[in-house]
Amino acid sequence: MTTANKRIAFQGAPGAYSDLACRGMYPEMDTLPCHTFEDTFATVHEGRARLAMIPIDNSVAGRVADIHHLLPDSNLHIVGEYFQRVDHHLLAIPGTRIEDLTHVHSHLHALPQCRNVIRELGLQPVVYGDTAAGAKMISDIHDNTQAAIASELAGKIYGLESLRANIEDAEHNTTRFLIMSKETDFPILDNGDWITSFVFKVRNVPAALYKAMGGFATNGVNMTKLESYMVDGNFYAAQFYAEIEGHLDEKNVRWAMDELNFFTSWVKIMGVFPANIFRQKQKSSLLPASP
Repeated sequence: MTTANKRIAFQGAPGAYSDLACRGMYPEMDTLPCHTFEDTFATVHEGRARLAMIPIDNSVAGRVADIHHLLPDSNLHIVGEYFQRVDHHLLAIPGTRIEDLTHVHSHLHALPQCRNVIRELGLQPVVYGDTAAGAKMISDIHDNTQAAIASELAGKIYGLESLRANIEDAEHNTTRFLIMSKETDFPILDNGDWITSFVFKVRNVPAALYKAMGGFATNGVNMTKLESYMVDGNFYAAQFYAEIEGHLDEKNVRWAMDELNFFTSWVKIMGVFPANIFRQKQKSSLLPASP
């Protein structure tokens, strides 16, 4: 295997939660940090990495901004998913006492996810572009009044001490990631659970979306995600990102997609991939207990 085939790219600094997710999903691969999502996709196109991993949504903060706009134009295909538990740590230079802290730096989503601790300690939150980059900055300035909220991995990389672990307010704080590849062949259908993802535009006629969705209901296909977003600043025409349970080679999925095509002006399959086991565990936890 070449060096590039051993690499998986992510957006962010070393130690970011995307880095942690890459290591969790592919421990045998080297991680490659990139400045932007576009750079992350480019590393795969240019052959500098075999895969890319990008966050798509978080159980607390919701969907990741811009991702749905970038996915259709990435010319990459979704080949997998991964769910990363977000365990925030309060990081500072070694020897720092909590009572010495005055400011805490982190990403704009991480700070409100730790409101309780920030309020308890009376810290001034400071927005930073990236959780791990904020941790690196704390290491560089070596100021014991400053702290960062980031992953335990970031603390180890930048030589910081974890003053408190698991400081996130919500125990369910989890980010879902998509694994992207240049591979175009869909996996062969087997007995496992599958997810099919696609983007589409409906025709500009009354009830077009309602009619387009009808095929999934009549064919017994469960839709787990449907999100709309504007394209080219147009308030009257929306594009949709959707995910369904099932494989394109299953008859009911194929029939539902045929009906979708009839009521849409454009459909693009983004990927067919195995459902992560996290989904089944979460479903099981929601089932009522046996009497």
